[in-house]
Amino acid sequence: MRLVQLQHTDGRRAVAIVEEPSLRCLRSAPATYDLARRAIAAGQSLDDAVGADAGDDCLEYDAVYSGDSDWKLMPCFDHPQEQARCFVSGTGLTHQASAANRNAMHESDTPVKMTDSMQVFQWGIEGGKPAPGNIGVQPEWFYKGTGAALSSHGTPLEVPDFADDGGEEPEIAGLYVNDDSGTPRRVGMCIGNEFSDHVMEKKNYLYLAPCKLRMCAIGPELVTAPEFANVAGHVSVERGDTTIWGRDVMSGEENMCHSIANLEYHHFKYPGHRQPGDVHVHFFGADAFSFGDGVALEDGDIMEVAWNGFGRPLRNPIRIATEPPKMLNIEPL
Repeated sequence: MRLVQLQHTDGRRAVAIVEEPSLRCLRSAPATYDLARRAIAAGQSLDDAVGADAGDDCLEYDAVYSGDSDWKLMPCFDHPQEQARCFVSGTGLTHQASAANRNAMHESDTPVKMTDSMQVFQWGIEGGKPAPGNIGVQPEWFYKGTGAALSSHGTPLEVPDFADDGGEEPEIAGLYVNDDSGTPRRVGMCIGNEFSDHVMEKKNYLYLAPCKLRMCAIGPELVTAPEFANVAGHVSVERGDTTIWGRDVMSGEENMCHSIANLEYHHFKYPGHRQPGDVHVHFFGADAFSFGDGVALEDGDIMEVAWNGFGRPLRNPIRIATEPPKMLNIEPL
């Protein structure tokens, strides 16, 4: 089942089931978070909770998707009351191509040993898919921010004045909510553009942490139980009427050096990530991105990410700040 979150121009929120070419609105759930919590409380699946709330009102999906409706697409999952209770994070060096791109960034002219990036990737190859019930090697992990960093389909992803660059990262994200006992529950998965500052990262791999503190986008659709063994997709960048770059990409466990179970364990092993009622959006890594092919995005370029089985593509323009950064003065109490 595929779901979207919508917001009306008058402020109302709604959830709808994707029934191409229409969206069937639910009667009483204003957010996918509310649906998930309702399903947990009732001891039922999310699909059953959705089916019980399906109404008769339908919207034309094309108009909503293109931005020509009073209803606008939102990120397909979030915390509807408190942005600070939605944690956005990710795992890198999970795909062969991403490891090669990272290695190229950090390789010196006179290498004498394996780079740190390739070493972490190799650890994943050797121990990232343990037998069921066992703990595998720890992956690379990064933090992107709170729910304030989440953007929706069609919304610009901004390169702030203090950034060196901005570029797409075509990924699939896992969507989670912790139940009242603190047990993480996977609500579903969705298309994601993790969007990072690759120029900053290339300067020194220790800049990975700040280069990830950028906006990102998820959606437009939440898939409740996707097939995630072998997922084919496509990523492209449009400039005006021309596609200036594009690549076929692969994801899913068959194309990764870590199992989903291992990635989820190492994210949720921290007690702070298991607080009741909190939401987590976790990116699983990219197979390829335009920066790795020497492409520099320009203001107004449109990034498109599509994955088979995950609904309509996620499209976002890039907006680049042109003013120089201004000093932020912190006032003492």
